[in-house]
Amino acid sequence: MDIAAVLNFILGWPLMIYVVSVGIICTIALRFIQIRSFMAAWYYALVPDKKQAATGEMTPLQAFIGTLNSNLGNGSIAGTATAIYSGGPGAALWIVLIGVILMSVRFAEVYLGASLGSRAGNSKGLGGPMLYLRNVPGGAVLAYCYGVACLFFCLLGGNAVQANSMSMSLASTFGIPLIVIALVILVFILYVVQGGASRIMQAAEKIIPIKVGLFFGSSSIVLLYHYQTIGSALKLIVMSALTPEAAFGGAVGFTVQQAMRYGMGRSIMSTESGVGTAAVFFGATGDNSPIKSGIISMLSAFISTTVCFLVALCIVASGVWNSGLTSTPLTIAAFQTVFGSLGGWIVTFLSVSFGMGVMVVFAYLAREAWYFLTGGKYTQLFNVLYCAIAFGGAFINVHVLWAVCDVVNAVMLLINLFGILYLIPVIQKGLASAHVHD
Repeated sequence: MDIAAVLNFILGWPLMIYVVSVGIICTIALRFIQIRSFMAAWYYALVPDKKQAATGEMTPLQAFIGTLNSNLGNGSIAGTATAIYSGGPGAALWIVLIGVILMSVRFAEVYLGASLGSRAGNSKGLGGPMLYLRNVPGGAVLAYCYGVACLFFCLLGGNAVQANSMSMSLASTFGIPLIVIALVILVFILYVVQGGASRIMQAAEKIIPIKVGLFFGSSSIVLLYHYQTIGSALKLIVMSALTPEAAFGGAVGFTVQQAMRYGMGRSIMSTESGVGTAAVFFGATGDNSPIKSGIISMLSAFISTTVCFLVALCIVASGVWNSGLTSTPLTIAAFQTVFGSLGGWIVTFLSVSFGMGVMVVFAYLAREAWYFLTGGKYTQLFNVLYCAIAFGGAFINVHVLWAVCDVVNAVMLLINLFGILYLIPVIQKGLASAHVHD
């Protein structure tokens, strides 16, 4: 039996159908919370409620920033390009559609994280799924399994893989030796993790405006330059998502199934809705208004989906989507149609800022899982481990790491979504008893 083939099948359609099905159930059960409270989400984010106090390690706004940093990683740049390469332009439409559906899952997990999974009155190191899973059948075992999977996911996907993406980008663009890049990453991460939760969140707050501003600024310039082809690009995206034969005349091997699979997969991975990481952040606030936190948190999933779609639109509108390139080089090619050789520099800076943001906030997530599994012990050992993996990540081949990340990510999804499904009545009761500003 080919284990790799079996895993590839399980992590493909079966997992995606499971995730999307839970998203549809949450959407219906919560009465389309992502649509009716969309404007409220912006209102709560832009006009913070001073009465929305936090008694934990961070404020709800910091939790939102941490979640957004977590969602906007190199997967948005490289992963979206890979989805377009593998599934055709139609993958972009499925990224958006599934992203909207999964916003309801984001609300559900954060509501549970900020209410049942709040730190208030609980021991150090508990937050999000690791607490609210205790309210479901087999909860003690499930919470522990989730904690183990979360730790591996953070150490590998949120740390080593990001370090590798940044080092490869810097080395190929500027010719900087890997050892120099690795040492810089090590010093930066060591400084951050030694400062504990407060320094981690301070770093996250400084990185997020840089990465968001740089991305939206540069991608807007690319789209403005190619403004005459945006209409045809959007038409191609829709046609190839629904009727690829009409778009390609059957000459190219893109199918609706391919577009759906890669678009859905990218949406699930980029937004992390259902993975439970956002619930860990908001579970650390001790928040007294979990519904508002849930509504605000949906914005991070929306923004992440928007970033992926804009990357895809830049690739399609610039005409490089069928160039044969994939991953980061495909995104670079799209930017080079406007900026020339400078396009590679811009995408590299995006890769570095996105990667740094992810590494910083995943240090917090990994720390939470470590504290949960060890009872808050061996803090310095965790710091050494996280820094060592960040340093080593600059050199290693990440193909095996990606396979491990896919497996532990699937474990987190399976466990957390089961918990959400079981606790939907709790969420419905909370919504019914509270006033929601639609």
